Amino acid sequence: MKLQPDCPVDFIAIDENKVRLIALQVFVLSALMLSIGGLVPGSVLVIDFFLRSFHLQKWSPLGLVAGGVIRALHIKAKPADQAPKRFAARIGFGFSLAVVLAVALEATTVANATALVLLAFSFFESAFGLCAGCYVYMIGKTLTSS
Repeated sequence: MKLQPDCPVDFIAIDENKVRLIALQVFVLSALMLSIGGLVPGSVLVIDFFLRSFHLQKWSPLGLVAGGVIRALHIKAKPADQAPKRFAARIGFGFSLAVVLAVALEATTVANATALVLLAFSFFESAFGLCAGCYVYMIGKTLTSS
């Protein structure tokens, strides 16, 4: 069963397994945002999503942890196109920034609702390899190319 669209757009491969391990960390940080408050875990996500979104992924803390786990467990790379994943990371950047701003403005309901979206999407990516942002990316590409 294929959960991910076939979408080589920029033909630059990244490791799908690393992406899924990063998503697991986003899931944990999102759960922490909901349980202990959003400022610290949200700030970590803002920084990490920013780095991964804007071609600075070699400094991504979550990426470094995921890479270390992959090396330690000798997990074989599974190539995926980076463009849709980068687009999804930019969406994650916006959502995590919204959580931090909502916490700073004491808009708890908005912060929790936004953190729940991050929690859900990161769960689907880490558990099933289902990237909602990738589907949105492909829909946008399809609409703009017709």
